[in-house]
Amino acid sequence: MSQNNGYPFGFLDEYAKKEVRRSVLKAIALPGYQVPYSSREMPMGRGFGTGGLQLTLALIGPGEVLKVIDQGSDDSVNAVNLRSFVELTCPGIATTAKTEEASLIQSRHRIPEKALNDRQLLVLQVPYPDPLSVVEPSEDRRKAMHGEADYARLLVKLYEDIVKFKEITISHRYPTRINGHYIIDPSPIPRFDVPKLHQSAALALLGAGREKKIYAVPPYTDAVPIAFDDIPFRIEDFNDDQGRRRTCQRCGCQTSYLDEFIDSTSGEKLYQCSDIDWCNDQLTATQHLEEVDI
Repeated sequence: MSQNNGYPFGFLDEYAKKEVRRSVLKAIALPGYQVPYSSREMPMGRGFGTGGLQLTLALIGPGEVLKVIDQGSDDSVNAVNLRSFVELTCPGIATTAKTEEASLIQSRHRIPEKALNDRQLLVLQVPYPDPLSVVEPSEDRRKAMHGEADYARLLVKLYEDIVKFKEITISHRYPTRINGHYIIDPSPIPRFDVPKLHQSAALALLGAGREKKIYAVPPYTDAVPIAFDDIPFRIEDFNDDQGRRRTCQRCGCQTSYLDEFIDSTSGEKLYQCSDIDWCNDQLTATQHLEEVDI
């Protein structure tokens, strides 16, 4: 369907969109399996979210509501550019900064704090889809290892980390087993977000444009971070030197993922919710309670 701006709806031609959709169906049928597809050239460099963008453009339709975030923010350069491109090429869609209003959420580096529902689709941008690439350079060999669920060398890599540092030090891209078989790279989300994939009501699709791979975590599917019995998986705790949980300096939340920054005036370290939509909601709720108390 041609549009007044000269682009077909969704920028991609119909054949390209059909191929992406077929790949998505296969990825859903085989949770965690990396489905190859013909990643198209996009008007931006590979590595800037072209895999997630192609998923979004192939799946979005008129009347849908889109939210695009980058590291928790709707206003970062990456999020603004991707959202503007989708708006340009997909007339009839709406955009929002509210997680609960979105039918499709495209994200880089974060999963929203609010639990997603079964009417929502989460698209994650992925730079490197294969967790085995750190231990095996050959893609053919990696495919065989995935098929046989042979992840011994990856476990050895984690064990060496423990021997050297007394704990698993992976801060993002934490290897996660899907539906009891395939281990995936869950995009560069922090460990804090990995448990949100487990038994989530929303379908999560992960697209790597540069590596030409699509994989999925279907709704209500087990997503278990790999770990050892005596050294279990743990998320970031954000505790201070006294063991107290740091809070967001803006809204006071004690349960969210926090970003650290330096106050330009005082030089003091400050912490704030990474998810701006969540932070705004907590701030509004706090202000409402204060008004009620008054």
